[in-house]
Amino acid sequence: MRNSQSRARSNLSGPGTTPARRHLGREVVGGFFLTMGGVHLGLVSADAEVYRHFADHGLLPFVRDGWQRVVMAEPAVWGLLLMVGELILGILLLIGGRAARWGWAGVIGFHVLLMLFGWGFWLWSIPALGLLLLLARRDLTDEPEP
Repeated sequence: MRNSQSRARSNLSGPGTTPARRHLGREVVGGFFLTMGGVHLGLVSADAEVYRHFADHGLLPFVRDGWQRVVMAEPAVWGLLLMVGELILGILLLIGGRAARWGWAGVIGFHVLLMLFGWGFWLWSIPALGLLLLLARRDLTDEPEP
């Protein structure tokens, strides 16, 4: 019993970043996506029409037209699907391990696709992608958890 406790302490206080701090980025991003899922639930509950002008500045015509024809035909359904997607990505990141690989791929892909909605989204997405790639690399190159 004593050896396992001292081993656990040495793992936490060894050189470099502690395991708890190594995964902090994954937990923050996972929590952020869970929170944003809740935001979308609130938006859909209050007024799903809030999504109407989201794609007005889309970079490509199919983004603008598709948004109006597909998403705005049933904005509550699509808003709830977005919520579910964000909740799934957040949960995958919080689970860790192999699930986190899918979570990181999803949040990175989400931000790449967000860039289709206009140049303004590039101001958010470029720095966010830089940070997400850094955090994902840091998280996924750690030693496997016992």
